Amino acid sequence: MRVFVTGSTGFIGSHVTQDLLAAGHQVLGMTRSQAGAESLRALGAEPHIGTLEDPASLTRGAEQCDAVIHTAFDHDFAHFVDNCHKDARAIAALGEALNGSQRPLLITSATPVGSPAPGEPADEDHFNSGHPNPRAASERAGEALLQRGLNVVVMRLSQIHDTVKQGLVTELIKHARQAGVSAYVDEGLNPWSAAHVSDTAQLYRLALEHHQPGARYHATAESHIPFHLIAQALSEGLGLPVVSVPADEAMAQFGWLSSFVGRNMSSNSSKTQARLGWVPTGPGLIEDLKGSFQRR
Repeated sequence: MRVFVTGSTGFIGSHVTQDLLAAGHQVLGMTRSQAGAESLRALGAEPHIGTLEDPASLTRGAEQCDAVIHTAFDHDFAHFVDNCHKDARAIAALGEALNGSQRPLLITSATPVGSPAPGEPADEDHFNSGHPNPRAASERAGEALLQRGLNVVVMRLSQIHDTVKQGLVTELIKHARQAGVSAYVDEGLNPWSAAHVSDTAQLYRLALEHHQPGARYHATAESHIPFHLIAQALSEGLGLPVVSVPADEAMAQFGWLSSFVGRNMSSNSSKTQARLGWVPTGPGLIEDLKGSFQRR
């Protein structure tokens, strides 16, 4: 297939691009820069200049391809809510190009919006459209296209990692350095989930090749990592003390990260693995965290 990949030079999108090419697919990769275009050509992909802020550039790219994988996202967490709404507009623009066809559109979301109730792990077959995580806007946009008859698939991400980046944990590292401590909330027993970026890239390809329209898949290799283990790994890697913070002091300690740090962000992927034959084999989050500090 000829696949339009947004975010094709980003952390996840670049790995998706390489996995698609290795499997024999053609890639039209969106990038905003000439440097990005050169890197795509070096991989064997065709570049397409475009941005999330230019819906027409998204539509033009999607019109040229048999399928779309949308991984681009503005990760400026200071404007997270606005960026989630921007993502919803981008999904709508991609849908315009695919209207009236069954060409697949794989969009990206986050596992927490699949939680059936507070404190319960996210499930592939559940979508909480009113979930407080702003990323639910992406799935609502996808659901609107699905109701119009488009072939939409949702890829929900846990903390996606290697030794360079680790999802929200990368932001926690920055925060710990600034604060001088590595902290967790109360006992730090709230679990997070994670998957290695190479396994995640393979999952996108498997979903492209074997999906069911309307399906939701979880990029989750580790479903239950107690947060205090993450904080301990940061403490050891940064040489900082690890401390417990009461829940009513979380906002003062973590700022915007408090919306995530004390929450249950676990997710299951048993249905994803069974339905797509996905078998994650990459290193775990704590292992990659330790490796990231060794690189520094």
